[in-house]
Amino acid sequence: MQNDKQDQSFDKFAGKFEKNIYGSTKGRLRHELLIHHLHSAINLRDSSLDILDAGGGTGEMSKEMLDLGHKVTLSDMSSEVLVLAKQKIGENINLDIQHTDILSLSSSKQYDLVICHAVLEWLQDPLEVLTKLTDLVKPGGHLSISFFNYDAQLFGNMLYGNFDYVETGMVNKNIVRLSPNNPQKPKVVLSKLAGLPLDVLQMAGIRCFHDYLKQPEKQTSEYQQLKQLEIQYGSIEPYLWLGKYFLIIAQKH
Repeated sequence: MQNDKQDQSFDKFAGKFEKNIYGSTKGRLRHELLIHHLHSAINLRDSSLDILDAGGGTGEMSKEMLDLGHKVTLSDMSSEVLVLAKQKIGENINLDIQHTDILSLSSSKQYDLVICHAVLEWLQDPLEVLTKLTDLVKPGGHLSISFFNYDAQLFGNMLYGNFDYVETGMVNKNIVRLSPNNPQKPKVVLSKLAGLPLDVLQMAGIRCFHDYLKQPEKQTSEYQQLKQLEIQYGSIEPYLWLGKYFLIIAQKH
C-alpha cells in the first residue's frame, strides 16, 4: 500500500483486521473464490512461478502460493501486518518480505504473476498504482487485481435502507478504520486497464449474493451450497457487477 499520509496503513489494528476479515465467512468466501478464479485463469500447478503479492497484508494469499511451490515476494507498508504474516507462514526460503508501499517497489524486477487484492480501495490514487503493477509483470505474465466495488456498496446500502448515507455520497465524517475509504467502480478500472498492455482474461464478482442474504445465518449453515452458486453465477452477467469485490485477471502482452 502507499506511504502517502492519506493512504491507509493497518498499523495499530492489524490483529483486529485479521480477525474481522479471516475470522468470518466474508473473508473465508472471498479468499476461496479468489483462489478458484486464479486456478481457472492461470496454470498454478505445473511450474514454479515468481509471484509478487503487492499490499499482501497478513499473508493469506502468499501462504497459498507458497504451499503450491511458488516463490513469493510479499510487500506491505504496514510493519504490523507483516509481523502477523511471518507468524502465519513461518520460515520459508521461497518467501521475500518487503516493508514498502507499491510505488516504491523496485522496477528492476518483473514477476510471472502480480497479485493485488483488496488494496486499491485504500489508496488515494489507485489508477496510478495500476500502471506500476503492470510494469512489474513480465511480458506473458499475469496481473490479478480485486477491489471493493463502489457500485455494489451503493446497491447494498440502498437495500439496507441507508438512504441518507447514499445521498451524502457514502462519505463517512468519522473514518471507520476497517471500512474502505475509496471503493472503485469496475467500469472505471477496466477503462484504465484498456490503456495498458494487458488483455483481460477473466472478470468475476466476489460475494455476489453472500452479503445480501435476508437470512444471514445461511452464510454459515449453507456455506458450501452458497459458495458453489457464487462460483456458478459470479462470472456471468448481470451478477458479476453486484459482487462486493470485483476481480480482474489479465495477461500482459
